[in-house]
Amino acid sequence: MAPLTFHPDHVVDKSFDYVICGGGTAGLTLAARLTEDPSITVAVLEAGEHNIGEPLIDVPGQFAKTFGNLKFDWSFPTVPQKHSLNKSYLWQRGKGLGGSSAMNFYAWTKPPAADIDAIEALGNPGWNWAEYSKYTRLSETFHPAQKDQTDIFPHTHDLAFRGESGPIQVTAPYSVYTIDKLFQETLVNKGLKAIKDPYGGDITGTWMASGNLDPKSWTRSYAATAYYMPNRERKNLVVLTEATVARILFADAPGKELTATGVEFIHGGNKFKVHAKKEVILSAGAIKSAQILELSGIGRKEILESIGVECKIDLRGVGQNVQDHTFLGVSFELNSNGNHQTYDLMRDPKYAAEAMRLHAELKGMHRIGITSFAYFPLTSATPEAPALIQRAANSVEALKKSGTLEPGQAEILDKQVEMLRDDAVPDLELIAFPGYFTSITAPEEGKSYVTILIVLNHPFSHGTIHAISNDPFAPPAIDPAYFENDNDLENLVQHIKYIRTMSETEPWKSAIVREMDPGPNCQTDEEIRSEIHLRLSWNMLAHRRNDLNAATGKAGCRFPELKVYGTTNLRVVDVGIIPIHLATHTHATAYVIGEKAADLITGRVRE
Repeated sequence: MAPLTFHPDHVVDKSFDYVICGGGTAGLTLAARLTEDPSITVAVLEAGEHNIGEPLIDVPGQFAKTFGNLKFDWSFPTVPQKHSLNKSYLWQRGKGLGGSSAMNFYAWTKPPAADIDAIEALGNPGWNWAEYSKYTRLSETFHPAQKDQTDIFPHTHDLAFRGESGPIQVTAPYSVYTIDKLFQETLVNKGLKAIKDPYGGDITGTWMASGNLDPKSWTRSYAATAYYMPNRERKNLVVLTEATVARILFADAPGKELTATGVEFIHGGNKFKVHAKKEVILSAGAIKSAQILELSGIGRKEILESIGVECKIDLRGVGQNVQDHTFLGVSFELNSNGNHQTYDLMRDPKYAAEAMRLHAELKGMHRIGITSFAYFPLTSATPEAPALIQRAANSVEALKKSGTLEPGQAEILDKQVEMLRDDAVPDLELIAFPGYFTSITAPEEGKSYVTILIVLNHPFSHGTIHAISNDPFAPPAIDPAYFENDNDLENLVQHIKYIRTMSETEPWKSAIVREMDPGPNCQTDEEIRSEIHLRLSWNMLAHRRNDLNAATGKAGCRFPELKVYGTTNLRVVDVGIIPIHLATHTHATAYVIGEKAADLITGRVRE
């Protein structure tokens, strides 16, 4: 049996058809699909450890247990945010095989069709909902909810929207059905539509999410276990972990497009090279891919000169157009009459130990997932919507007149305004977490809680990611420019105000004892704004921003083939290619990018 990963001798000074920088979600997907052809050779370089078989990854129901652990998490800091109390935030990102698919909360969600069609409308042919739907079904095998689940809650599915034979196992996680019932019924009573199955392009309403869990073992199904492990015996696939990419190597060709010939990487403190006969592919995630490009001499000339790197291509879009999917929560104490078996039980060490024992028997709390979601337009949240939408439109017009926008950014912002005006496109997102998940006050022993998480889906604030050193181990400067555009802060304010109106509607009204955080001392809009600044402490997982502005064909990598401008054979294959943020959590989308890129590279055409 082949080892989990390989020795440097299998890579150093060897030549492969394709060298993939990054063994994360999209990178392992791409590697698995390319090596289906035994004549194609692939080497994958992953900076993290292999981490396969780690219980903190495999066993669900351990939300955030890997966060801050440098074995699993890059824990990238942002620069101080001048529009958010000058605070620095941590960006949790997966480190090791599988990338962020190994550490997210395994909620399997997909965007509205309009968000994906917007990518094509920005000048990227072939990147539309029909293509997305095809490739996402290719990535998954769906297992409907089991009878013991449907007996207590009406899980509904449309199998036409689901995959039947893909590597990622997807099912309905076990849920705290009393919380789902409260959340779903309340939002329907408030006027939202109940969605039978949110995986066909319509997510505007309230619905139950699946999770990427294997119901045969109730373990996480993710890139390393689903795309790599079944294929690691292939003679044409080599995966080297603890290999940090230092830079892309190019052939000397003055005045011509650059041709990548290989990669310089660091392993065990020593520098080595691996050669590419056909292509080098960056799949290091939106943060590291931008940094590697700059360390390789591709990016803004002034940035490269400041870190002592020779500029080979003055490509203005590298590291620009960063959009982040920020979140925070509003927590409530539940009425004790509700018999809620929430995640709060896991704070008891004895209960937690018993839950882990039960998991070995495929029982207990460790089968839990985050299941209740709602997405809806601003017009469904507040009568102030028309004025707020016009306010956002006015801010975009002012930016366009300022002369400060990057290439292609005006088109992206115009598209965001267009989507904001479209009631079929959701602007707000709520998630019901069945437990206490805020930090101002402390939960009390023996009580049950629910936290409504709020998420900013289409941020108008666009930031940057740039290298600040030619040392590949030095983290780049991440500046998401939180709340630089005040419409983003206002969006979160409206989330919180909407959640508070739920207390006027049954069954939520009778089920809630009190709001814990932000609590009764936070009432006015200005007080809510202050709380958001204080409590916006970290962003959601799994690649929620893009750093290559690919929308207009000039800024970063050119669609649809994903090649970096000015090069013949260097591609970017990760969520950093997405030019406009999506109303979803981007885990499932990363597989789509890997799957579609494999067909673009090989020329395969799927019906």
